[in-house]
Amino acid sequence: MYAEPGTIRKIIEASGDTWAVVGLSANRRRAAYDVAAWLQRHGKRIVPVHPRAETVLGERGYASLAEVPFPADVVDVFVRSELAGAVADEAVAVGAKAVWFQLGVVDEAAYDRTRAAGLTMVMDRCPVIEAPRLPLLGGRGRQLTSRP
Repeated sequence: MYAEPGTIRKIIEASGDTWAVVGLSANRRRAAYDVAAWLQRHGKRIVPVHPRAETVLGERGYASLAEVPFPADVVDVFVRSELAGAVADEAVAVGAKAVWFQLGVVDEAAYDRTRAAGLTMVMDRCPVIEAPRLPLLGGRGRQLTSRP
């Protein structure tokens, strides 16, 4: 219900190439680091958003979405479920096009608010897992491509 294939496709392929990854730190053992690296390899610009505002994968970090000085198309959320609603609300406030709650991040009220605000949203899924599952467009479409 919270991750229809069409919605997943729209976020991955058509919502834009700048992904703010909330909860991303320089800790290579965390899932957020692996997902951000995968997004970069597939042509997305990642923006680390973490209270420590660390530079991660060559990209400057910011302490909050409000501090990012350019638009973030997609807000990818790697925080506990009880904190995720506030992040979704901030994504709406900064004008993001889409919000993606990662595996295990569930807040149905935030999902409803975010969708009501006109944003595309996926909850309790991972783009690294979902992208390869997308059917090719017309049986011969494109998959995500790597940066040169």
